[in-house]
Amino acid sequence: MKAMILDAQGQPLRQAEMPCPKPGVDEILLKVRACGVCRTDLHVMDGDLRQPKLPLILGHEIVGIVVEKGAKVKHFALGQRVGVPWLGRTCGHCGYCASGRENLCNDAKFTGYTLDGGYAEFALADERYCFPLPDAYSDAEAAPLLCAGLIGYRALVAAGDAKRIGIYGFGAAAHIIAQLACWQGREIFAFTRPGDADGQGFARELGAAWAGDSSATPPQEMDAAILFAPVGALIPQALRHTAKGGTVVCAGIHMSNVPEFPYSILWGERSVRSIANLTRRDGEAFLDIAPKAGIRAEVETFPLALANEALRQLSSGRVRGAAVLIMDEPGNRANAMDA
Repeated sequence: MKAMILDAQGQPLRQAEMPCPKPGVDEILLKVRACGVCRTDLHVMDGDLRQPKLPLILGHEIVGIVVEKGAKVKHFALGQRVGVPWLGRTCGHCGYCASGRENLCNDAKFTGYTLDGGYAEFALADERYCFPLPDAYSDAEAAPLLCAGLIGYRALVAAGDAKRIGIYGFGAAAHIIAQLACWQGREIFAFTRPGDADGQGFARELGAAWAGDSSATPPQEMDAAILFAPVGALIPQALRHTAKGGTVVCAGIHMSNVPEFPYSILWGERSVRSIANLTRRDGEAFLDIAPKAGIRAEVETFPLALANEALRQLSSGRVRGAAVLIMDEPGNRANAMDA
């Protein structure tokens, strides 16, 4: 199969031919149709996340068709379309797993980080950590739902019943979750990179009540804020604009250092919390509600061979919505174009 390989952090991906993997007893082999390009992939490439399996196939927003399955696979049929998320496997028996917090398992494995991912023509996945996908979405549209959507959903749930929510960093996750929040009747204030008029316009198109630079003051105090931008300096910035009792949710897997800030902006029972990974329950809940809420992922597609270019454009903020790799098949190209 063709694959894009990360040989060492700090280097671009290398296009390669390699043997197609064989599924274990509880695994399914997918013919990959689409794979989202996530900011976490950049963190792995750049060395911000320091324990990848190397060499590595990146990609943890995988949409594929089951073409082979292990002897103990029960939940998926050959030919079925399946989605694979970031959380690829857990121990299943620790205190975290036993209490429904499998996202915190110390022995978890992660797709496209400690397990090979979807920047390839075929991919393996543990059937227990895969999801059937709603028919309402094309392959390209479905891919960003599997991380940007799922992590965004968990972050939105962590914001509680907040009515006015600030979203810092209006990329793949934000543009999906803003739609869900608006459908729920919440008010969204969108914060973008300084000078990003296009991003602010995009946020308003998706229902944001206000949009401005990350350093701007919103028109009203916020009940909560969600940080998708991996910038630690935004935490005190968000706290200053969050009402007493509000929550600042950090939704990224990596963030630059948080600067010192005065206790006065935390006082008043404000809280800062992080989101770590996802649970299967998150996936089931979000993929059920997404089509009901009319959520659509806006995608820019790239062929597999241009994975490095997709990552460059994502890094520079030139992607509107989400970047998605599609495999070089005529039917899938048309499907992605329809998205």
